[in-house]
Amino acid sequence: MENKGIENYGWSATWEKRWSEEQLSWESRRPARIVADHGHMQRLITVDGECWGKVSGKLRHDSLETGLAPAVGDWVAVAGEQGEEVIIHHVLPRQSRVSRQAAGPVTKEQLIAANVDTLLIVAALNHDFNLRRLERYVLMAWNGGVRPVIVLSKSDLCDDVQGRIREVEGIAPGVEVLAISAIEGQGKEMLETYLKPGATVALTGSSGSGKSTLVNWMMGKEVQITQSVREGDSRGRHTTTHREMFVLPQGAVLIDTPGMRELHLWDEGEEGLSQAFGEIEELSGTCRFMDCSHTKEEGCAVKKAIENGELDEKRLNNFLKMQKEMQYQRRKEEVASRKRTASSKPVKTRKAKHVQRAKDWEQD
Repeated sequence: MENKGIENYGWSATWEKRWSEEQLSWESRRPARIVADHGHMQRLITVDGECWGKVSGKLRHDSLETGLAPAVGDWVAVAGEQGEEVIIHHVLPRQSRVSRQAAGPVTKEQLIAANVDTLLIVAALNHDFNLRRLERYVLMAWNGGVRPVIVLSKSDLCDDVQGRIREVEGIAPGVEVLAISAIEGQGKEMLETYLKPGATVALTGSSGSGKSTLVNWMMGKEVQITQSVREGDSRGRHTTTHREMFVLPQGAVLIDTPGMRELHLWDEGEEGLSQAFGEIEELSGTCRFMDCSHTKEEGCAVKKAIENGELDEKRLNNFLKMQKEMQYQRRKEEVASRKRTASSKPVKTRKAKHVQRAKDWEQD
């Protein structure tokens, strides 16, 4: 099978193996990657080039159960003639993902990007700079199995760049921190170390952080619309309206995402929290009590570190806040999962009126 076209988008021997393991090597199916999501339609890259596609009825139904519809970055199996709209029938198992708790009252995961190697977390060095928000983005990356890199943009607006870098390094142990200025052309060579051929990199951050400017800078041309931020509070407006993938001149593929006003975390277990707050987890091992909550117990090594000036109390407070948030979200998801299971009926027990809605699934 000739895959030269999709190799530019990250297709490799590893994905070829996964394709075979999924038993997808049928003549009627071919691999594709979702490069843009426009709601009901997706833009894909296949061995034959770009095309438009939509999710099959069966896959749409299955994604309603899991809450995870195909997203930008996913490798999928499609069927259809060249030059026509294709149907997405299957999603290959994801090696990583960037996701959050979806907005609204329903407890479900919102997938932002899939199969990402590095997440560039962009934060502008202006009035909107926020360490607590950065901690949440770093945790989101670790939760999904993605390597985080913090990019401090608009360094030309900051009088103490090195001081800001030290602050960020203090709340993100082991995470590389880069300070850049697209306006002054500073820091691009540091970014390019993550843009190797075959790598998938995603951009995330608040509105107004400079993501669109960064995309244009890395692409070497204007591909994204940019807007200025408000002078009073440095807040920006959404200029990226959908998720989209670009092939960079350096050889990597880049997924740009809309700016986020709020980031509600989606829990994937305790591993992400342990990585994002490694120094707190390490101190916890020396607390007097194994189940120490780090709030009022005697012999708490974490509280002692705060008293000695070795740990910032704000960092502990944010750790406890996010731990509580994820535990609450986990309980809500367990309840929602039980409800979905209880409401699922075998086909033979469903009422005739549900079976008759064949037009809803005509693309199976």
